[in-house]
Amino acid sequence: MEIEVKEITGRKDLKKFVKFNIELYKDSPYHVPGLIDEELMTLSRTKNPAFEVSEAIYFLAYKGGKIVGRIAGIINNTSNEKWQQKAARFGFVDFIDDIEVADALFGAVEKWAKDKGMEEIHGPLGFTDMDHEGMLVHGFDLMGTMATIYNYPYYPVHMERMGYVKAQDWKEYKIYIPEEVPEKHLRIGEIVKNKYGLKTMKFKSRKEIWPYADKIFRALNEAYSPLYGVVPLTEKQIKYYVNMYIPMLRLDMITVIVREADDAVVGFGITMPNLSHALRKARGRIFPFGIIPLLWTLHSNPRIIDLYLIGVLPEYQGKGVNALVFNDLIPVYIKCKVEYAESNPELETNNAVQAQWDYFKREHHKTRRAFKKQL
Repeated sequence: MEIEVKEITGRKDLKKFVKFNIELYKDSPYHVPGLIDEELMTLSRTKNPAFEVSEAIYFLAYKGGKIVGRIAGIINNTSNEKWQQKAARFGFVDFIDDIEVADALFGAVEKWAKDKGMEEIHGPLGFTDMDHEGMLVHGFDLMGTMATIYNYPYYPVHMERMGYVKAQDWKEYKIYIPEEVPEKHLRIGEIVKNKYGLKTMKFKSRKEIWPYADKIFRALNEAYSPLYGVVPLTEKQIKYYVNMYIPMLRLDMITVIVREADDAVVGFGITMPNLSHALRKARGRIFPFGIIPLLWTLHSNPRIIDLYLIGVLPEYQGKGVNALVFNDLIPVYIKCKVEYAESNPELETNNAVQAQWDYFKREHHKTRRAFKKQL
């Protein structure tokens, strides 16, 4: 049966694009669906400020009149300038286990990229590092998280068959919460705090955290800058993410480290209860009933925590600032009777971030990969 690949633009077809992921994985016990409205906003050329520096195209594949695959092509011009390359990205990719479908989808996005003058293609990546990235290559029998992609095991098989090779891998860890803060962590934290004039900030209301929200994302820009695929967020993008994420955060699970001399953010830990089960119940929709499991999970004592964003300014990395972050957060987790934390993706080459788990019982349980191909 012939495969037809169509470029889509209107909101009606974008909804089909988003919902295909939920439909494809409806019988999977491991898939965590995203929120439909949030993904539509990410894909919107008028609502997502990433389009100030990026362009994109969206394709749906049809077989016998039925949707059987989707893919986005993205060119982030800021990324290409920063990394001195002519690279397109593919993302938001899903397809049935069918050679012809996979070939048609990737053929369409590769042709688009070549027509735009690109010399290679990487992915899965989004518009920014805040979007989902990395195809699962190990850990298919484990539930995903809000921050990650889940995909069937046949995906990477097709990638290699189509000539894609490894660009980068991310590791994910299950980090077990200790009964108390490690003594060495406490000592390091005190030394660092006194040596560099740092203090730990906690917030009791959204009003208190708002003055630090922009500072956190600017610190994130600097902390993540050397990492694969990362480009700095613009001022409009920072405001976009601040407005999107700050209202839903649980304040006791956020820690910010500031320099007392000038109140600059030098490190941060944004963590939250794992929402995987709640998102599965919501099935992509907050209203009318999806809000209930999400709110209940956010305000309950969770068994699992997601380490959503952890960062330290480059000049303070390797000096123990991360100890200050976890010296504050671990007692919160112990009080809530948390069993373990999900690290979420960490680049395998980022030895510094993985070294921070050396004092904890941990398990490397998932790996995801960015693939690349010369065009």
